[in-house]
Amino acid sequence: MKKLSEGHKMWISVMVIFVIYATFFILFEDYDRKRVMPFDEVSDWHLLLFSLIVLIGLGLLLLRYARRMDQRISREQAEKENRMRRELTQNIGHELKTPVASILGYTETILDTPDIDSATCRQFVMRTHAQAERLTALLQDISTLNRMDYAADMIAVERIDVSCLFADIIQETALTVKQRQMTLHNCLPQSIIIIGNQSLLYSIFRNLLDNALNYAGQGAVIEVSATELSDSWSFTFADNGVGIAPQHLPRIFERFYRIDKGRSRSLGGTGLGLAIVKNAVQLHGGSITARPTDGGGVTFEFSLKKQHP
Repeated sequence: MKKLSEGHKMWISVMVIFVIYATFFILFEDYDRKRVMPFDEVSDWHLLLFSLIVLIGLGLLLLRYARRMDQRISREQAEKENRMRRELTQNIGHELKTPVASILGYTETILDTPDIDSATCRQFVMRTHAQAERLTALLQDISTLNRMDYAADMIAVERIDVSCLFADIIQETALTVKQRQMTLHNCLPQSIIIIGNQSLLYSIFRNLLDNALNYAGQGAVIEVSATELSDSWSFTFADNGVGIAPQHLPRIFERFYRIDKGRSRSLGGTGLGLAIVKNAVQLHGGSITARPTDGGGVTFEFSLKKQHP
């Protein structure tokens, strides 16, 4: 069924109100009447005809206005989308430029220096590999966002045990947690079952954990917990690290938004992790917010429907 536009909704609403008002006005024009009376006078029929003419005229004028309103809304939405696409394209181009330039620089140096020693050559190859990995991660994140933007209805869903999924992520990041002398408290209940997309659910928890590992600071404590609601699960992802300045919190879910651009790139971030988290949470019928943790750090609170919408 085709969804009504805002203009047509307005037109229908006004027409219904006018018809109801005109009907009561004609039938009960004499406020002393206690019941509906037949039209005995010619003036009653004239009033009915006049009301119909006004209704048709008003309807045509409002329909014209509704179409113009729909065109204006569509034009504004198209302009907004075009502006966002331009900004996204510029951001993507800027993000791609750095690793590509590095890869070209290192490889050109190796090619132009035949007598380069093996140690330096290996160092350049390792740096090239690191930049290639960063480029691959960026392209994967862009692909994930495009999939959520343009093919959300085609995303496969299945029965996922989020508790087991997060336990696997903990195993994958155990070495990083140990190296940075952090403490991770997994307070999730057993068998949190959600009917959703495994890849996107993995992205939510992995990106939030990576964000805490990269930016909370040495020795920080990370705690993950969940509360069951009637039709969803409410999750809390908190750390007591360096935190995020209040002025940045409203924008951290924007694509390519970075608080510290230099530090983010040095840690391998693509600038898309939290944008992926937000989109993935929304696709699972939830919402996400970020706030300062009492005593320092940042707390992410988000919900996931038990059944994919």
